[in-house]
Amino acid sequence: MGISDDAVEVRAHGWRTLAALHGIIEAELERALAASVDLSVVEYTVLDALSRQDGWHMRMQQLARAAALSPSATTRLVTRLENRGLLTRILCADDRRGIYTELTASGRALYEQAHPIHDSTLERTLGDAAEQPELANLVHALQGASVLR
Repeated sequence: MGISDDAVEVRAHGWRTLAALHGIIEAELERALAASVDLSVVEYTVLDALSRQDGWHMRMQQLARAAALSPSATTRLVTRLENRGLLTRILCADDRRGIYTELTASGRALYEQAHPIHDSTLERTLGDAAEQPELANLVHALQGASVLR
């Protein structure tokens, strides 16, 4: 194995470790949010992104990027959340093709209820992962990156 092969393997190992940690975190968040507030991780992600707009709204394209979804998956998700009364769509006054999305009062209330559950689950799961030798370095790197913000 040459030097370049070693570098590729190091990157591949890092990616597999990141994917494993992501899977563990996502599974725990799914369980906690579903059991407590009847939300999926991606639904929470949408509510979180919209909550950060401080009374403003987001274009559907921006929301798709924030949730890492395709435009069609975003439309289906927004429809589900709209049917639950958690958000609403608004036509853009300048561009009738543009559609904005914003939280309703019910959506904001559910987000406020879900946010501490999300954060405590994330903290607990990262703490548990830090005790696993194969994940510990990545967890510590993530925690160090959040301190730098």
